Amino acid sequence: MSETIYDLFVIGAGSGGVRAARISAGFGAKVAIAESRYLGGTCVNVGCVPKKLFSYAAHYREDFSDAKGFGWDSVVEKLDWPRLRDNKTKEIERLNGIYGNLLSNAGVELINGHAKILDANTVEVEGVKFTAKNILIAVGGWPFIPDIPGREFAISSNELFYLDTLPKHAVVVGGGYVATEFAGILHGLGVEIEQIYRRDLFLRGFDTEIRQELAEEMKAKGVKLRFNENVVAITKRGDQYALELESGETLITDKVLYATGRNPMLEGLGLENTKVSLNDKGYIAVDEGFQTSEPSIYAVGDVIGGMELTPVALAEGMNLAKRLFDGDNSVLDYNFIPTAIFSNPNLATVGFNEEDARERFGDIAVYTSRFTHLKHTLSGNKTKTFLKLIVDKASDKVVGAHMMGDDAGEIIQGLAVAIKAGATKADFDATIGIHPTVAEEFVTMRNASR
Repeated sequence: MSETIYDLFVIGAGSGGVRAARISAGFGAKVAIAESRYLGGTCVNVGCVPKKLFSYAAHYREDFSDAKGFGWDSVVEKLDWPRLRDNKTKEIERLNGIYGNLLSNAGVELINGHAKILDANTVEVEGVKFTAKNILIAVGGWPFIPDIPGREFAISSNELFYLDTLPKHAVVVGGGYVATEFAGILHGLGVEIEQIYRRDLFLRGFDTEIRQELAEEMKAKGVKLRFNENVVAITKRGDQYALELESGETLITDKVLYATGRNPMLEGLGLENTKVSLNDKGYIAVDEGFQTSEPSIYAVGDVIGGMELTPVALAEGMNLAKRLFDGDNSVLDYNFIPTAIFSNPNLATVGFNEEDARERFGDIAVYTSRFTHLKHTLSGNKTKTFLKLIVDKASDKVVGAHMMGDDAGEIIQGLAVAIKAGATKADFDATIGIHPTVAEEFVTMRNASR
């Protein structure tokens, strides 16, 4: 038998890897992809998709309460957690099948098992060697739990999706996307929540003002936020856990969720057999074309330590496929990438925060609006909506849009198109709004707050 030589061998069937494999095969390349765990990667299995499903579930408690102001009386005895968990799992299994079909229909060979790189053009999976002109590393990341005494008593978001029962009380450690989202989700599902973060305010890198707004809203809803605090040890006490804090306080809880970041999954990958190098943060170093220091090996997605967002990994996979097999050497543009935090309330943003905008553009105008959603004039819900636009005065271009409130992600996604296209504040002002909506506020803010 003659040896099969692939044009591209992809390691990791997550968002970036699957996109790169499918598009490359569409250009006529012979492609194989290896996966040792589950199709779809973190996003589909233990990330974006199940998290958003849980977020929907968590909002129903407030929705039931809000309905009373509109004349609806309802009695909700309790959440059926096993039903929610199992329905979520069925949906994920359906998506796993879809990913398999997408690869098969594109002509990509799926290889099940752990892949190890033997040299610049050879990969081994479960004892079988494969030769490839190009190798793509798209293995993603894995939750990181710091090495403190008792770390074995903590769970990550991976395990949270499959809990047998929900705890009465839980502590969420961390201040990023995952920690903030799950603090709100668990609280909405009826769990008493305390979120611990070692800095003075969560969601570092986002606009400070909107971070402050979210913190106030979460506290008002009953989430206890402990900033400038950290856990130094965990011990088991019967069916509960005792958290020793830096402040000297001891906190008793039923469950400890660590959401303190993710590390690239490089162990056992075989990088030592190549010239691939890592950057100072431990991620695979690549150039603007996603090429590593080993010319035949590329990397995309969370493993390169950029913006760890599913659409970014998808864009990187697409860009690489075009570069390798369609002669398109255009560089991916990372400017004005929108993102959302599915906290309660939701938060979404695109472009510069106020602090970075002042540093980048100097003279800026800031427009803000804080108000009660029309829905809540009858519901009695005290949650506020907050909108913010940042404008570069020299060009009049809108360079940042931020929102906290219902459907923030849906609204900011639309604005992202305009801002990416270079819309000015005059363009926003000339646009007629849809009334009555929250989104119309973005085109009716006339007076700068500063």
